[in-house]
Amino acid sequence: MSNSPKRYAIVGTGARAGLYIEGLATTYADVAELVGLCDLSQTRMDWYNRRLTARLGRSPLPTYRAHEFDRMIAETQPDVVIVTTIDCMHHEYITRAMALGCDVITEKPMTIDLEKLRAIFDAIDATGKQLRVTFNYRYAPAYTRFRELLMAGVVGRPLLVDFSWMLDTSHGADYFRRWHREKANSGGLLVHKATHHFDLVNWWIDSHPQSVFALGALSFYGKANAEARGEQYSYARYTGEPAARNDPFALDLTGQEALKGLYLDAEEETGYLRDRNVFGEPITIEDTMAVTARYANGALLSYCLVAYSPWEGLRIAITGDKGRIEMEIVETVTHLLSDAEATSAASKGPFERAHIRVYPMFGRPYDEPVPTGKGGHGGADPLMLNDLFLPNPPADPLGRAASHIDGAASVLVGIAANRSMQTGQPVHIADLFDLEQRRNREKRRASA
Repeated sequence: MSNSPKRYAIVGTGARAGLYIEGLATTYADVAELVGLCDLSQTRMDWYNRRLTARLGRSPLPTYRAHEFDRMIAETQPDVVIVTTIDCMHHEYITRAMALGCDVITEKPMTIDLEKLRAIFDAIDATGKQLRVTFNYRYAPAYTRFRELLMAGVVGRPLLVDFSWMLDTSHGADYFRRWHREKANSGGLLVHKATHHFDLVNWWIDSHPQSVFALGALSFYGKANAEARGEQYSYARYTGEPAARNDPFALDLTGQEALKGLYLDAEEETGYLRDRNVFGEPITIEDTMAVTARYANGALLSYCLVAYSPWEGLRIAITGDKGRIEMEIVETVTHLLSDAEATSAASKGPFERAHIRVYPMFGRPYDEPVPTGKGGHGGADPLMLNDLFLPNPPADPLGRAASHIDGAASVLVGIAANRSMQTGQPVHIADLFDLEQRRNREKRRASA
């Protein structure tokens, strides 16, 4: 067996790619090699190369424009392609990388609609290549402790999941400044953002959803809502707009090196505006959502997502036949942040506060110590990168590594929720995609 480092290429070099570029170039440089970058924008790729050269003294990485993806694979011969493009393009690079002989790691969500989901599964069937989905929240110490307690049986058989996620007026608003605001790009927040949350529920209760009903609205952001409140915003974007100086939702792309280098300086190439007015047009996604679902194990889910909360984090309670467990996570409180912190493009760091309380059915309630971690997303990112890039990561009884089956189980809730919002009717996931058949096929393949 060869001991040479595994070779990686990255397609899509926006801000999120930095997590992988930084890790591969530093922490994992002895066991993994980053061999190429691919993007619509040469400016973005050059920005990363300048940083790597200045900090590490290394030669610039080979760069390829998006239409040169096949040439990148031929010339750099990666073992794995990491896909960090906008969501609606994930399937194109996943399927093409597999056709060219590469395994794939993709950012969540795996994809945004049924047609693209089927294309990914067809590529896996045709090529036998592997796909990992980077659900980093599985690795956050607080969330893994929650999983351990459920596996230990503190609630018995889960019967009801009550889950609320609050996105604040910094992070939540940012989805309405960026490409995510158009559902054709992101699938809406029930696909792009809630894929994290649905995956956590699937993982925590070790089941998968069968039927979904959803309601949603654009209630806060957008031109019509601003006008209904008597607010007027004539500017289409924020940077360079004097009238936006005192707008609490404004984002100035000149205020941070990464925002300027990756987005403002790349506008001529891409046409992409990173700082659009959250009260402008077009916005085709919802900012207020409620979902109910029934799971294969009989559990019911009640889920809410709001994108304009004063604080960011979650509240979840799972009640079973032996008790109840509750958790509250506060990630950020917007009004306590400086302007620079509130508009940071970097991954969120350690959680501000985490609390878990267990209520046995016929016993005294008690608090559980919540482990903490350093690094992005409550300490999750470094642990996930270890799992992705170390040649022999530690055994993981929690099953945190997420496959294409996990990616599909999560995104199908959002896809079904979007359809339910359109039709006003419950949606049965088996009518959309036979995930159970695919799951059983993978089990047979793994045991063969």
